[in-house]
Amino acid sequence: MHATGVTKAWASALTLALGIALLITAVTVAYRQAWHAVGLKLERWLPQERKAAWTVASGVVLGVLVSLSSIGAGAIGATLILLLHPRIETRRLVGTDIAHAVPLTLVAGIGHATLGHVDWLLLVTLLVGSIPGIWIGAQLTRQLPDRLVRGFLCTALVAAGVKVIY
Repeated sequence: MHATGVTKAWASALTLALGIALLITAVTVAYRQAWHAVGLKLERWLPQERKAAWTVASGVVLGVLVSLSSIGAGAIGATLILLLHPRIETRRLVGTDIAHAVPLTLVAGIGHATLGHVDWLLLVTLLVGSIPGIWIGAQLTRQLPDRLVRGFLCTALVAAGVKVIY
């Protein structure tokens, strides 16, 4: 197999892995309580002194996923935090995950910009809509029941996962 075939094989494998990751994340969001219980059971086998190393390893995985695909910083990051730190309050989990996503995606974005992979007009257009969208989304999550918000998120994750796979 020559270089183009190897590249296509890796791209296909990565696409499949990302689609599966999105579907697993949807399941995690849908069954948050069950995953929380898994995290509590993992605490027995994962001593406190090893949590930092596992958290760093999770960061490596998230960094690779974000750089390759832009997927990972949000829902997958929250899932990993939930599994490794199951006793963290939900609001601290969400806040930490979002605060982590900002520098993570900024560094990945700078890397892609230096390689010439950014369509600047498209970026500005997206930001014009996304910045007000953040405010609207924050207001909605405050007013809508958690179960409904999780349902919307699960639906979006499943749709994205299926689209990526197929």
